[in-house]
Amino acid sequence: MKTQNKPLLITLAALAVVVAVGLVAFLVTRAQAPDPAAAAVVRADSHVLDDAGADAVTVVEFLDFECEACGAYYPVVEDVRQKYAGQITYVVRYFPLPGHANSTTSALAAEAAARQGRFEDMYHRLFDTQSEWGEAQESRADLFREYAVDLGLDMTAYDAAVADPDTGRRVQADFAEGRALGVRSTPTFFVDGRPLVIERWNDLETAIEAALER
Repeated sequence: MKTQNKPLLITLAALAVVVAVGLVAFLVTRAQAPDPAAAAVVRADSHVLDDAGADAVTVVEFLDFECEACGAYYPVVEDVRQKYAGQITYVVRYFPLPGHANSTTSALAAEAAARQGRFEDMYHRLFDTQSEWGEAQESRADLFREYAVDLGLDMTAYDAAVADPDTGRRVQADFAEGRALGVRSTPTFFVDGRPLVIERWNDLETAIEAALER
C-alpha cells in the first residue's frame, strides 16, 4: 500500500468505526455479557494466519468481513503481516456485527473453507470483494458459494459445513468471547493479550514495536 493512500484509508475507517460503535453499543451491550474470567484472547481452534513460534508477539484481530472499517484496515494489516513476518503470530477471530445482513453469512463461508484448510484464501477473497457485496440487504450466500467454487473447494463438503449447526456455533463462540473480552466494535486488536485502541493508522505497528522491545 502506498503511503499517500493511508490518510484516505484511515478516514474511511474512522467513519465506519463511528457507525459500528454506535450500532454495536445499541445492539450488543443490551445482552448480558459473559463472564470475563472465562474468556481467552486465543483459543486452540482460533485461526492463525502467521505462526512465528512460542516467543513471538501475538496479534489477535476480532473482525467482521462486512465491516467497512475492517475492509479499510485490511491493507494496513497485510502490510504489518509482511513487515513483521517471522516476528509475530497473527490470529483472526469472528465478531459478526448484528446490523450487517451478511456478517454472519460471510463468517460461515470462511469457517466452511477453514474445514478444508482454506481459511486464509477465503479471508482474502471476502475482503478483496467486500465492495461487491457489503451492505447488501439480501443474503449473498450464493456469491460466497461462487467464491468457494473459484477456490476449488470440495463443494459437497462446503455446503455441508455451511448447513452444519456446529459451524454457526463456532462463529458465535468467537462473538460471545469477544463480548466477554470487551470487544464492542470491529476491528478490535489485542497485542500480547492487551487490548489496543486504534486512533491512528500506525497504532498497530507502534504496539507491535513496543511488544518486540519488551
